[in-house]
Amino acid sequence: MDRRTSLKWMLSAASALPLMQLTGCSSEPPPKLPSGVGYGADPDLLKVYGPGVLWPLTLSARQRRIATALCDLIVPADADAPGAVGVGVVGFIDEWVSAPYPQQAADHELILPGFDWLDAQAEQRFSRSFGESSASQRRAICDDICYLPRARAEFRQAAEFFARYRDLTIGGFCTSPQGRQYLGYVGNVPLASFDGPPPEVLELVGVG
Repeated sequence: MDRRTSLKWMLSAASALPLMQLTGCSSEPPPKLPSGVGYGADPDLLKVYGPGVLWPLTLSARQRRIATALCDLIVPADADAPGAVGVGVVGFIDEWVSAPYPQQAADHELILPGFDWLDAQAEQRFSRSFGESSASQRRAICDDICYLPRARAEFRQAAEFFARYRDLTIGGFCTSPQGRQYLGYVGNVPLASFDGPPPEVLELVGVG
């Protein structure tokens, strides 16, 4: 037998082993193979994409009103910053819960029923929707769900929704250009040159 034939046999055996493991050589049921269906091609990072270009946005006008009211309650505008609504966090959340990825899909299933809960509570307590409620009425509802560890049992699921929505709102605000400026974040800025850490910093960490 020549060397070429031997290599063919070895490669054939090696390729057959995974198939044998998936078929009749084990009493265990074969694992489910991936479908091969992905999320599409990677976006072009040099291109600017507008809202809804990568995937359809799913929030309705009513849900966006609730999202706006809630964002404004969590990070309101003040003299130093425009607030979550002013920096476009509502659009960010619409993009987030509309995305096809597992984490975003899970948030979609948590946040949209949370919006419905807020509307139902506002109708029950004040005979109006959450988006049309006053700031004090919105706070009265959110006071019951704003701190998950102390939320009453009947408010537990709503408190989980609020905790996640608050994280998204603050994360969206703090990663916006205005939010980074508000926080005094000085990173992510191109420098023409870098002379190394200042002497006082080197002295502080004990590097001479």
